[in-house]
Amino acid sequence: MKLIVGLGNPGKQYEKTRHNVGFRVIDALPQQPHVIYLKPDTFMNNSGTAVKAAMRYYKISLPDVLVVFDDKDLPLGTIRFRTKGSSGGHNGVQSIIDHLGSSQFARLKIGTAPADPNEVIHDTTDYVLGKFTKEEEQQLPDVIEQAAQKVKEWIRKTPTHPNV
Repeated sequence: MKLIVGLGNPGKQYEKTRHNVGFRVIDALPQQPHVIYLKPDTFMNNSGTAVKAAMRYYKISLPDVLVVFDDKDLPLGTIRFRTKGSSGGHNGVQSIIDHLGSSQFARLKIGTAPADPNEVIHDTTDYVLGKFTKEEEQQLPDVIEQAAQKVKEWIRKTPTHPNV
C-alpha cells in the first residue's frame, strides 16, 4: 500500500493558491488499487496529524509515503524529487517530520517561485497564500501533469514494504 499526500489548505478560498499545488496534483491522479491519496483536511501547519493518522489506519510504512508540495524557492515548473531531507522551511513538511519523528520519507517539490528572478518575496505567508498570476495559471496544467507523471513513476518503481 502506498500513501500519496498532497499538501494544501482546506477551503474554497485557498483552492488556487500557491500553497495548494499539492492538492491539485492529487486531483490530477487516477485512482489505483493499493494507493491512498490524501489531501489533509487540517491546515498546512498541522498536516503531520493527518499523515500520521492515515499511516496508522492503513498500516503504511514510512518508505511507502510520498509527500507532494509547493516550494517557493524553486522556479515555477521546476519539479524536484527527494528521498529524504529537511523541511526546507516548509511548515507542512516540518509538521509531518515532527509527527512522524523522521524525515525519511519521499517528497516531490513543485516550484512556485516568481518567474522574474529579480522579484523579491517580502512576506512569505502572503506569497504562498496568494494566487498565481494569469500567466502562471496558464502554465500550471502542464506543471501539474508533469508532477502527476512523476508520482505515477514513483508508485510504479518503488517496491511496497511490509505493512506495519
